[in-house]
Amino acid sequence: MNAQLLRLSPAAERNKAPILDLLRPLLAAQSRVLEIASGTGQHAAWFAAQVPTWTWQPTDAQADALPAIEAWVNETAAGNVRPPLQLDVMAQPWPVGNVLFDAIYCANMLHIAPWPTCAALMQGAARHLTPHGLLITYGPYLEDGVPTSPGNLAFDDSLRRENADWGIRRREDVELEAKRAGLVLQARHAMPANNLLLVWAREP
Repeated sequence: MNAQLLRLSPAAERNKAPILDLLRPLLAAQSRVLEIASGTGQHAAWFAAQVPTWTWQPTDAQADALPAIEAWVNETAAGNVRPPLQLDVMAQPWPVGNVLFDAIYCANMLHIAPWPTCAALMQGAARHLTPHGLLITYGPYLEDGVPTSPGNLAFDDSLRRENADWGIRRREDVELEAKRAGLVLQARHAMPANNLLLVWAREP
């Protein structure tokens, strides 16, 4: 393994344990998980190493992220991670064939991607989830009636100054896109550092 390939996200290191604490009761022991926007690969490698009975499929839109993901998987020696795929949620079809997943996990993508990726994520999840599968999203959100932390306000401002198409999304806007794809918000979990973990499921 080439250590130079490892990319370290301090935020991913900090939030991996709280996220896994919620994933464990949400996912069955024998779950097939598709991760969208795996980034450095830290979550994929660590979650899979902690729960060897899950089968984890990491992906990222950027081809140059794939070697880094593989490097983290090698670092943790997780044998239940499939080779990473280049997957852009806006591209059709997704490069996973007709495979259905028990869960689709997407962390910290919606605020650093153009708004249309939200609809694409929801529609793709609706196509590739099993009938009782879950879409799990993690990151910062704005919410009607909930005061936004100063840190998130500053973060949102910095995102929009960096790229006019970026920004923290309103949870209610995300819910609307989910509903259009046949998904509903099943659970909302407050997380450290003013983040939320949201659980989406098919409409009954």
